[in-house]
This record gives sequence, structure tokens and C-alpha cells, in this order.
Amino acid sequence: MTTKDYKEIADTIPKLPGVYRFIDSEGKILYVGKAKKLRNRLASYFGDKKHQYYKTRVMVKNAERIEFTIVETESDALLLENTLIKKFQPRYNVNLKDGKSYSYIVVRNERFPRVYLTRKVVRDGSTYFGPYTSKGRTKVILDIVKKLFQLRTCSLNLSEENIKAGKFKVCLEYHIENCMGPCVGLEDEESYNHKIEQVKNILRGHFKEVKDHLKEEMERHAKHMEFEKAHQIKEKLELFSDYQAKSTVVSTSIRDVDVFSIATNEKFAYVNFLKVVNGAIINTHTFELTKNLNQEEKDLLSYAIPSIREKFNSVAPEIVVPFRLRTIDADVKITVPQRGEKRHLLDLSEKNVKYFLLQKQKEEMQKTRRQTSAERILRTVKEDLNMEEVPLHIECFDNSNIQGSNPVAACVVFRNAKPSKKDYRHFHVKTVEGPNDFASMEEIVYRRYKRMLKDEEALPQLIIIDGGKGQLSAAVKSLEGLGILDKVTVIGIAKKLEEIYFPGDSIPLYINKKSESLKLIQQARNEAHRFAINFHRNQRSKGFTKTELTEIPGVGAKSAEKLLKAFGSMKKIRASSRNDIIKVVGKSMAEKVFKYLDANNGEHQKENESPAVS
Repeated sequence: MTTKDYKEIADTIPKLPGVYRFIDSEGKILYVGKAKKLRNRLASYFGDKKHQYYKTRVMVKNAERIEFTIVETESDALLLENTLIKKFQPRYNVNLKDGKSYSYIVVRNERFPRVYLTRKVVRDGSTYFGPYTSKGRTKVILDIVKKLFQLRTCSLNLSEENIKAGKFKVCLEYHIENCMGPCVGLEDEESYNHKIEQVKNILRGHFKEVKDHLKEEMERHAKHMEFEKAHQIKEKLELFSDYQAKSTVVSTSIRDVDVFSIATNEKFAYVNFLKVVNGAIINTHTFELTKNLNQEEKDLLSYAIPSIREKFNSVAPEIVVPFRLRTIDADVKITVPQRGEKRHLLDLSEKNVKYFLLQKQKEEMQKTRRQTSAERILRTVKEDLNMEEVPLHIECFDNSNIQGSNPVAACVVFRNAKPSKKDYRHFHVKTVEGPNDFASMEEIVYRRYKRMLKDEEALPQLIIIDGGKGQLSAAVKSLEGLGILDKVTVIGIAKKLEEIYFPGDSIPLYINKKSESLKLIQQARNEAHRFAINFHRNQRSKGFTKTELTEIPGVGAKSAEKLLKAFGSMKKIRASSRNDIIKVVGKSMAEKVFKYLDANNGEHQKENESPAVS
């Protein structure tokens, strides 16, 4: 994926917490990452690549697209990232140990419940809150709960019989006022359970009830002139007033459910799917449906759900959806939540599908804008070159050789003002000896369009020749020979002053340098030059590895390359003076070359009797 590709979708990525995935052409996840702000984080992959690790650059290059899932908080992003990495084990992620777990706060299912920190969830009827990514923050919450509500910490079995039998004695926690002594009957069960309800409200983020309770406590302390205690309660209120404990990513009260939401426009419907297993989101995906008629969202979602569940092999006994649907399966429960954790999951799914719809709409707008831009540019080219047709199909030719060695040529193709790389062609020049650009251009233009005529392919509206009047005349000769000169527009562009030449006209056309049509012609010319140079470089490298020079003991590929660049061929090397060769590769290497040439070709031509450079 290139920086240009990313810029086209950047505006559709929200500045919200979430998890992103780099995906290759086969649909395989290469990397999963989390972000506090998705757009900012993803932009960092396409900025200054000099400061990126090599593996990061390779990963981005191999990615075809990016997908993302929005969540509520950074902590949720961390949890979902962990879940997805464990499930998909992406190639570029650090392998996480599957045993990694997070902290929960449990309200124990027992008489006079304890409230404590745990990493293990046991489904015994106890109430769990979390998970929490920060153990330190969890301890702060527990400390607040402990100081506010004076709950017991012991593991004694406080059954009614045991308390009445007087089996227990108060401990140090009672004496330092951290516990009110339910073990000896000093606190009744109703009063204790009222405090537990307030603890649950805090952990759920339902603060109104807690605040009402604490205000009553503050007023009571103030009424009794206990201002210090009233102030302490106020301080503790401020510690958790902005706290939201409940996670949308993992739930201990939800087992296996599938969550679906839908968003539509005139042409398409998009269905978001969250797969929840054992309370954790293990997969999320958004599907696109083409609307053939103006179907209602209920019908579209009813159609999509069975297909999606089959695709993901889902056997979840419950489906969460935004509105009532007809029965999907007699054994599957359909839930339309109005509040609670399932409503929170549905809100998350709806937020993701709405952003996906927004992204698609912006992509469509950009596509339309690009098409409009291309149409405008091509009409400008048509007017500037006085053409009869809009040049939807443009081809440009260039030659490449160094002193006649490895002569090659290239043809690049532009369709709708954009490079069509699958249509690019390169040529070995077969009939031309030495550095003759005109004859090379005549040959490749003839070969290119003879083949197109044979295959009955559509000819381009515009042919661009990289070069001035000489190269253009050579191309015109081939087009005349094929009888197609009157069917196409052909021009030459000279590099020095960016002059545009037409066949049979010695006076060039000068197009405004800021004109979009000239920029397109220059782009095609530069692309043809780049493609030809790269091909020539590859062929030259192959030639160097096979040259007779590399058979000489002590002469490597680099020295052979220097000699061929300087002289062009073995024939010219044999005809060169000793001093000329020494200047290129040095005295020691030159002696090895001369020794080989003398042994294979007799006495080498002397260099006009001039002394060798010492």
C-alpha cells in the first residue's frame, strides 16, 4: 500500500480509539495494532519512512488494504488487539502468550459478600467487573470502596448459624474501623447488602445513586459537626466521579452472541458483524450487499445474517440486532436490547457500520472527482493538439542504449489519463547495429502496431514519441508503412524546451508549461523513459555477467562493467591502446586483460608506441 493509496482514504478514518488491521491481497491479516486516535496512528506508517524499521516498510508495502474497528476507550482497544492477535497470529505481530490475563473486581456470591481483585473468572454466580488493563487503577478503586463502605476482607463462613453460635471474634480490621463486625452480629445483613449495591453502582459507572447516598452521609457528618469526615467523603467522591469501569470488549455476564447492525444508501447496504465468544469479541467484519430493489433494512438484514453466520461457522444461540426480525432459526434467540451490556455492544457495531458507510461514500466521491478531473485533462489535450477525438488511450515510446550496447525500447500505455501498467511493453531492438535512435524508433513502432493490427486490438488515439523531428519522422515512416497514419495522432516531444512536433511541420508547438495537457504528456514521456532505462539496466547487468571479460582470471563483474561502459564492446576493447584501458581499470587489472587478449588473439595492438602509464 502506497502513501498515495493511504491519502485517498485518510479522511474516512476517524480520530477515535480503535484497532486497525493491515491485510494482504489474499485477505490474510499481516498486522493488528491499537490506537488512541486511528487516523493519527495510521498516518505514521506513511510519513517519513527513513525512520521506520525495515520490517515495517515491508509490511506496509505488502498490505493491500486497511480495516479498522472503533471502540470506546484505549483500554478497550488494548483488549480487542490482544484478542485478535491470539486468534489470527499475524505475521508481523509479536507473539503474545496465550496465558495473558487481566484483572477483574469480583463481588463474591456469598452471605456478606467480599469485594476483591482476581485474575480468574469462575462462573459461580459471583458478579465480575472488568477486565481492567491497569492493575494500579484497580487497586485505587478497591481502596476507595474499602474506605467508603467498610466491607469485610476475611474468608469466614458467615452463615446465620455460625454467627448465632458465636464461633468468631472481631479482628484487627474491626478495631482500625475497616470493618463493622458482621462476624459477631454488629452489622445486619440488610445494611451490609445496601453497601454492596452502592459498590456495584460505582463499578458500573452509575454514580447518581452513590452520590445521593454519600451526600446523605456528608450531611449527617456535617450535622454532627464532623467536618473532617465530611471532607474525606467529598475527596473520595472526586476520585471516581469520572470513572467508567465497564468494558465493551469483554463481558463476564455475556457468553456467546452474534451482533449485527446495518446502514444503507441508495445502491448498497452494509452489515457489521461482531462475533462474541465467552464474552470476548473475537472477530469483526463489515459486508457489502448490492440493492437490486428498494428493499427495507429488515429484509436485507434477515437475508444477510444466515449467510454471515454460515461463513463464520457461528452456532451462537443468541443474535443481537437493532430491530425485530422474522425468525432466523427456531433454535436461535433474537434480542433487541434497549439498555445494558448488549445494547452497548450493538451501539459499538452501529458506530462501526456508520463509519464504514461514510468511508465508502467518500471513496465514491473521490472516484467521481478523479474521473471528472481526467475527463477535463483529456479534453484539454484534445483542444491543445487539435485532435478529432478525446485521447482516452495514449501510448508513448522511448529508446535506451549506451554507445549502442544492449539497445532496448519501451512503450507505456495511459488509459483515462492514468498509467495502465499491465499494458506496458518493452522491446529488444533486433535490426539495428550501433547507437541509431532513429532506426530503433522506426523498428519498435512498426513492430508494436503490426502486432496490434494482427490481433485486431484498438489503436490509441494519441502516440507520443520521446524525441524531436528525427525520432518523430522515423515513427511516421512505420505508421505510413502500416497504413494507419491517418487513423491516429502522433507527436514528438523534445526535452530541451518541451517542444511539441507534428509530422511534416518544422515549427513546433509550445504549450503553456502550467497546462494540464503538457503535464500529462510529460508524465507519459517520463514514465516511458523510466521504464526503458530500468529494462536497459537489467539487460546490461545480464550482459555483463555473460561477457567474455568475466572469463579472464582476476577480472570481476564490476571491472567488466566499467570496460564495456567505456568501450562498448569486446571488439573495441581489442582495438584500444594500453593507456586507454589503464585509465579505466588501473594498471594491474589492465595487465590481466592484455595477458588474456594476447594469449587468445596474438599480439595485441600497441598504443601508438606511447609508454604505459606507471
